Amino acid sequence: MSRVADVSSEALGRQIGRLGQANVGALIDAERRRGRGTLSKRSSRFEKETREEADDGWGSLESLQALKTNFHVEKPRTIITRNDSPDISFDRSINPYRGCEHGCVYCFARPTHAYMGFSPDLDFETEIFVKEGAAQLLERELSAPGYVPKTIAIGTNTDPYQPAEKSHRVMRSILEVLARANHPVGIVTKSALVLRDLDLLAPMAAKGLAKVAISVTTLDRRLARVMEPRAATPELRLDAIAQLSAAGVPTAVMTAPIIPAINDDEIEKILMRAHAAGAREAGYVLLRLPLELRDLFTEWLVAHFPDKARRALALVRSTRDGKLYDSSFGTRMKGEGPYAWMIGRRFELAAARLGFSQKTKLRTDLFEPPRRAAQQLSLF
Repeated sequence: MSRVADVSSEALGRQIGRLGQANVGALIDAERRRGRGTLSKRSSRFEKETREEADDGWGSLESLQALKTNFHVEKPRTIITRNDSPDISFDRSINPYRGCEHGCVYCFARPTHAYMGFSPDLDFETEIFVKEGAAQLLERELSAPGYVPKTIAIGTNTDPYQPAEKSHRVMRSILEVLARANHPVGIVTKSALVLRDLDLLAPMAAKGLAKVAISVTTLDRRLARVMEPRAATPELRLDAIAQLSAAGVPTAVMTAPIIPAINDDEIEKILMRAHAAGAREAGYVLLRLPLELRDLFTEWLVAHFPDKARRALALVRSTRDGKLYDSSFGTRMKGEGPYAWMIGRRFELAAARLGFSQKTKLRTDLFEPPRRAAQQLSLF
C-alpha cells in the first residue's frame, strides 16, 4: 500500500511544486522518524526565524538518535473550552492533552501546536502537553454558581486515549469527576484504551450520561499504519465498538476523515463492519486541510502515493471551491460540489440500509454539582 521513497527535500519539493505547493519542510531521516506520521519539521508559523537540520559533512546527522516523545506539564487556568460554532453539535469540550502521539497525518488540530512554539508536523507527535490538575479544575468549574450542564465533548481536538493516557491518566481523572457529578459526556477516540474505563462508562451509560464514538478510517492495516502509525489497528477499534456496545454504552462509528482517492472506497465496508460490531450511530467528515496542514498533507501524499497525489488533491479542491481548504461554517466538514454530494449520498444510503438511526440524547437532569472542599456541609 505504502510506496515511501527515501527522497531528498529538493526532489520532493520538485514533485510538490508540480502540484502547486511551495512550502516544503526539512525532511527527517526515515530511521529517525520511524513510527511517526509526518516526514519533516518546520518552525512554528509565529517564529521570526526558521531552523532546519543540515548535514555539515562530518556525519553529524547520521549520529542523531530516533525521535523520542517528550512530555510537558501544562497548568491551564480553565479546562472547559466553549464554542459557539453553528455547525458543531456541542458548545463545550475538554482536551486532556495538546499534541497527539498517534501521528495521524490528516489531523486538523496540528496547526494549533504553533501556539505553543512548536511545529505542526513531527513536533505535534513528539512534544505532548499534559494538562496537570485537569480534574481539580473541572470540579471547580462544575461547582461554579450558575453552571448549567450540557454534554461535554472529549476528543474533538486530540485523542484523550492516546498513548500518554496509559501513564498520565488525565482522562481517567476527568471521567471520575463527571461520574460523581452525574454529568453527561460524549467521547471520540480511535484507541482501544477506552475499554479500560468501562467500569465508569457502563454505569454512566445506564443512567443516560455517556456515549462513545470510535473513529475508523480504514479497514486496511497497511493503510492505517501509514495514515495513523501509533493508533490502534482497525480490528482493535471494531472490537472496542463491540465491547462498548455489549456493555450498554451507546456507540457510534466515525468514518473520518474521508480522503479522496485514498480511503473513499471503504465507506460502505466500514459502516457494515461497525454496524455488525454494535454501532448504531454513524457520522463522517471530509478531509480538512487548514493552515500548515495543506503543505504537510501534500508532502505526505506525494511521498507515499505519488500515483494518486494529483487526483486526490484535485478532488479535494473540487469540494472547496478550487482551494485545498475552506473554513466556512456549514461546508467545512462536508464540502460542496459533485464529489462531496456523491460522498454524502453514498454515506446516507449505506447508513439507512444498514439501520443506523439511533441519535442518543444524554440526560442533564441528574447533575449534582461537586462539593468544594471548603464548602460548608448542608444542614439537611
